[in-house]
Amino acid sequence: MQTPITWYPGHMAKARRLLADQLKRIDAVIELCDARLPLSSRNPELDSLVQNKPRVLLLNKSDLANPDLTRQWLSYFEVQNQACMAIEMGKRKQNILNAIVSLTEERIARSLRKGITRSARAMVLGVPNVGKSTLINYLAGRSAFKVQDRPGVTRAPQWIQASPKLELLDTPGLLWPKLHDPVAARRLTYIAAVRDEVVDVFHLALALLDELMVIAKPGLVARYNLEDDSLRGQALLEAICRNRGFLLKGGEVDLERGAVCVLDEFRSGKLGRITLEKPEDSKL
Repeated sequence: MQTPITWYPGHMAKARRLLADQLKRIDAVIELCDARLPLSSRNPELDSLVQNKPRVLLLNKSDLANPDLTRQWLSYFEVQNQACMAIEMGKRKQNILNAIVSLTEERIARSLRKGITRSARAMVLGVPNVGKSTLINYLAGRSAFKVQDRPGVTRAPQWIQASPKLELLDTPGLLWPKLHDPVAARRLTYIAAVRDEVVDVFHLALALLDELMVIAKPGLVARYNLEDDSLRGQALLEAICRNRGFLLKGGEVDLERGAVCVLDEFRSGKLGRITLEKPEDSKL
């Protein structure tokens, strides 16, 4: 995966232009990232896009992440003067709403002084498949938007009244045109921010297994009943396939099925609460 991954569908380029136009209508920005990848799942182009708008960073899917590392990341962002919360869908709804509304108080007060009463307006931004539509549905208390566990479902910006005091703008997941950092690109595919169809799933699973055997070895060994915990690379994936009975005719292991299984189980948290990045990685 040394060649830069390019997955920047036309709807992303169009959405970026539309979002730039919507900025003058909003009071604050809600940036979602994946708590397992607090560095790689942040779009480096967002700073120039949102400029000086008040922003809160939500570490989503924190129930899938290592809680100790999540606390470290919260401390890291606090030092950076970045408002930040770790969230898990189904919990702390009012806290999330309060954090968003608090960002907009100054602009709403300014409108009131002009005799204008209105809801606060916030834009929800993030890379694909990080949970933007799911968050809005949760805050609004209804299924306002279609949600699937794959990138590219939301194609155009959409407004929803999340509460009497707050309107939210759902947006398509935005990547950047060239993912030049091979590590970040690979990790984005781990969490399905990039479609599996544009990568080699077999080699992707091998790379993920290599990382997991360093940071989450006991859980991986237990999950797949590995008798030899020194296995690496294809030999490790073959052992997982045999454990799961992923065999083709003649007893040959079905490596592609095994690769898909490993990726799916990581994405769903079945391999444990795993965070792939530490705050000190930001200095590399």
